[in-house]
Amino acid sequence: MPDWLQLTFSVEQSLAELLADELTACGALSVTFQDAADEPVYEPALNTTPLWLHTNVVGLFEEHVDVDHLLTCLQLNFPALPAYEVEKIADQEWSRVWMDNFHPMRFGKHLWICPTWHEPPYPNDINILLDPGLAFGTGTHATTALCLTWLDQTTDLKGKKVLDFGCGSGILAIAAAKLGATEVWAVDNDPQALFATRENAEQNGVLAQLHLHLPEDCPALQVDVLLANILATPLIKLAPQLIAQVKPSGCIVLSGILNTQVESISSAYHAACEILEVAEQEDWVRIVARKR
Repeated sequence: MPDWLQLTFSVEQSLAELLADELTACGALSVTFQDAADEPVYEPALNTTPLWLHTNVVGLFEEHVDVDHLLTCLQLNFPALPAYEVEKIADQEWSRVWMDNFHPMRFGKHLWICPTWHEPPYPNDINILLDPGLAFGTGTHATTALCLTWLDQTTDLKGKKVLDFGCGSGILAIAAAKLGATEVWAVDNDPQALFATRENAEQNGVLAQLHLHLPEDCPALQVDVLLANILATPLIKLAPQLIAQVKPSGCIVLSGILNTQVESISSAYHAACEILEVAEQEDWVRIVARKR
């Protein structure tokens, strides 16, 4: 396999897109933006590409490129070149690299997420075999971990109906089914997520318990538990719709919320729900409420 040459420039936000254009014009095979100073960007507006105040612009070139000639080319339209680093990148099977770093994880006391290529470390516990594909949800992110931990601690799912709104890989829907829920509605606006959920549910032997829908195709429901691990803006916007899908005294579990957004989320649900719990992990929050 061929190797590659990578140039990384550290620039201010205002120069990032201009430098990216110049790298492309000089033959970069790809150009990516990276955070240069650990500055998170949450919930960008639709069809926008938000950049950090300090951004790394990374250009990938074929291994044999002449770096001196490349820099001269860049300086024709970008005379004051910022600081940069040159690195040789060995070609790899990147999907295999990712797989090697995804290991079994425990949530709570008995619930495990295990990649399909690993043997479950505790076969007698509740094990979910997962291949996330292109959909969000492996348990590695705090928002998903918070929901999985809540599910492990909940002992009353047997015989219940559950709605997983924004199901991603299906990880929460499958966990609910394995914990005893008789019917689980897995809903997502991304067809790829529904495909991943179907594949993972079949792998775990719970496909018969799941109903998979796009939001516009989901029927009116009255479930015992609603799980919505999405983001604050849609949680607020969809609050009336989500609340309506839960039966009186039913449980609503919300995640994908920053700790600075708790008040706005609570306000959106307070009129119809009693807030029971707010749990935090790595600046992310899970809110548990009961419908009045």
